[in-house]
Amino acid sequence: MTDPRIPITLLTGFLGSGKTTVLSHLVRQPGLARTLVVINEFGEVGLDHLLVSRVPDDTVVEMSSGCLCCSIRGDLISTLKDAHWRFARGGERQFERVVIETTGLADPAPIIQTLTTVEVLARRYRLDGVVTTVDLHCGGQTLDAQWEAVKQAAVADCLLLTKTDLADATAAAALEQRLTAINPAARRIRARNGVVPPDALFGLGLLDRTGKTPDPARWLNQAAYAHDAGEGVAAEVARHGPGDDGLHGHGHGHRHEHGHAGHAGHAGEDDRTLGHEHDTNRHDDRIRAFCLVIEQPLEQRMVDAWLELLLSMKGADLLRIKGILNLRGRAAPVAVHGVQHVLHPPQELPAWPDDDRRSKIVFITRDISRETVQESLDAFIDVWRKRDPEP
Repeated sequence: MTDPRIPITLLTGFLGSGKTTVLSHLVRQPGLARTLVVINEFGEVGLDHLLVSRVPDDTVVEMSSGCLCCSIRGDLISTLKDAHWRFARGGERQFERVVIETTGLADPAPIIQTLTTVEVLARRYRLDGVVTTVDLHCGGQTLDAQWEAVKQAAVADCLLLTKTDLADATAAAALEQRLTAINPAARRIRARNGVVPPDALFGLGLLDRTGKTPDPARWLNQAAYAHDAGEGVAAEVARHGPGDDGLHGHGHGHRHEHGHAGHAGHAGEDDRTLGHEHDTNRHDDRIRAFCLVIEQPLEQRMVDAWLELLLSMKGADLLRIKGILNLRGRAAPVAVHGVQHVLHPPQELPAWPDDDRRSKIVFITRDISRETVQESLDAFIDVWRKRDPEP
């Protein structure tokens, strides 16, 4: 399953969270010598560039014309499309991976969509993962005030916790609990003064750093979504009860479970259980993170139709979708991955990672309850079973 495309790591995080400090350390490591760094500068003066000025000029592309997620997406396409010959010597490309640093205000979703849907880029590059820096010192206030910061954390494959030396232990623990609720499956690493092992930030996608070996169990990390009150982990955050989410308008915050085919256990918590008081400034109170487990094999056309409906109706609030599917007629699992309105092409894997053949789909959503997504899936399964019964 070797993928010859060049891996891209997207480094994001809100203003002041320490992205450039981390990048400045990373690019000086021998293992990143053949890394093309694309720095997105916002404004006329690229001050951040001064912090990486010791990096050889031919490894840095500095963009100063606007925010990467909006006005200069065309510049990003041109930069990556031309990089093969711009950064080549004697006809040989001089880089083996790409790191893109966004501005603190950037929404990573449009960048991910650009990398995965623009054909000329999708042929040459693959998104290896999204790394988001979070300031442990004042990240809680940032999450309260800035929806962009919540979204950056929600789509991350790795949460890089910075300014650990400045953070109060109690506040840091509370922030980490919030991050667990927002994105329970993301790898979490603490960085002191921007120092982090480079290997920890790569190989975050389906494939490892070599681009050869798939690891779907690690990528999906279903166990992170399991609700375990004993550990105090709220994998699904329903602190104030979901409201009308535009699909069914149905939701309830109490916990109940049922194990018949085609259903996953529902879970929820209220403020009193988690020890939180209602705070209208907490943007992450609107985030739900959960995993659906489906016992029986699924029909691919049904899955396609179901996901198309979800994306068309509530794509903006489907922050992340990842799944390993057991499709009828296929011996191997199929991986699906989406961010908001864009669902990447399904990818068939060489084999199942273990004996568990159930389909598992994890969601990170805004204002969409687990019950709503589950009910929509159940409805599609029921309709499809009637029109196309299993042989």
